[in-house]
Amino acid sequence: MPPVLHRQAEDPGHRRPGCSLPGAVRQEGSRTEEERHREDQQEHVTHGAAGLAGPNPDPSADGPLAGIRAEHADLQEQLADPAVHSDAVRARKLSRRYAQLSALIDAEDALHAAEGDLQAGQELAEADESFAAELAGLQAAVDTAGEHLRNLLIPADPDDARDVILQIKAGEGGLESALFAADLARMYTRYAERRGWRTEVLSSTESDLGGYKDVSMAVKSKGSADEPGVWSQLKFEGGVHRVQRVPVTESQGRIHTSAAGVLVMPEAEAAEEVEIDPNDLRVDVFRSSGPGGQSVNTTDSAVRITHLPSGLVVSCQNEKSQLQNKEQALRILRARLLAMAAEAAAEEAADARRSQVRTVDRSERVRTYNFPENRISDHRTGYKAYNLQLVLDGDLDAVVQSCVQADQAARIAEFEAAAAS
Repeated sequence: MPPVLHRQAEDPGHRRPGCSLPGAVRQEGSRTEEERHREDQQEHVTHGAAGLAGPNPDPSADGPLAGIRAEHADLQEQLADPAVHSDAVRARKLSRRYAQLSALIDAEDALHAAEGDLQAGQELAEADESFAAELAGLQAAVDTAGEHLRNLLIPADPDDARDVILQIKAGEGGLESALFAADLARMYTRYAERRGWRTEVLSSTESDLGGYKDVSMAVKSKGSADEPGVWSQLKFEGGVHRVQRVPVTESQGRIHTSAAGVLVMPEAEAAEEVEIDPNDLRVDVFRSSGPGGQSVNTTDSAVRITHLPSGLVVSCQNEKSQLQNKEQALRILRARLLAMAAEAAAEEAADARRSQVRTVDRSERVRTYNFPENRISDHRTGYKAYNLQLVLDGDLDAVVQSCVQADQAARIAEFEAAAAS
């Protein structure tokens, strides 16, 4: 049986506990009374949800969703306040949470309705045996509704609604690896176009023959609370991607194996979400290289930022002005600090779970693109398909969903194990 993906993060009520980095302090590190209250509600729901492991969850008003319904009503009041919408980031977070809770409440209501139908059918069957044939279908409806509600109650990755910053770096293979990095960048750009997302190249270093030594790009959704966020779909792309093909530089027709590394990071929704002390930064400027117009190699517009406490280094040279390059570099730096903080929190968890998408820079091979066989293989889920060119043209839905489903299966297994203990 192929390995499944591990759980990515704790539930929203326990977001990144004890998350701290020198020189990078998250605003939500100091929890308010409201946040602590929300944690208590989520804990109540998670523990109470154990009753949903079977087909007949507790339908009473004091059941596992009592706290969720109270939070839902509170969010409805907040979203009705025009003052809330003056802060776009806060309004977006509240809307996403409201949509999440609405789905839970709708699922519980559907379960109660199915249970009511089953009870009515049982009463009719006692009076008239001809109704007994309907009971199996009514019981199946209850089981399906209960399973749907249980799945919704499984703690989700709190970053799923976020946009991402995606970095691709050429690895072993020289020019061929750089060309493959460009192929991956094009693949993700086409995939984003299919989803209605926007992409923006933040920084890139080109190689000969039109490849990329490295490229950083932002991928943004339309911000709809009803659609999956970019992180929920692209977080499994992190790791080493391997290509097997005859390079354009190969004169003997031999197949070579090259690789490129992909790093996917949830993007901070606002600069204030990750505070960076200016004293912790060393900013170097230098002349940009490669395509870029008349100002290339004539002005010190390129920027390299070193975050001294963590040792992270980010360079940007795509923009024409030094200020613009600095802003883009800081944007990437915030995302990397956010990812580091999340990984540090995962390491502190009692069961030492490690997010498999966070191991992108640890040489974990996740996928192979085999041109001679027209095959794409995901090494985590066992997914294989023989439509390589379609995938490289952005048709990534099937391979992405194989990862999403494997991750969901792992979450369900953890949930059931916790409910049984």
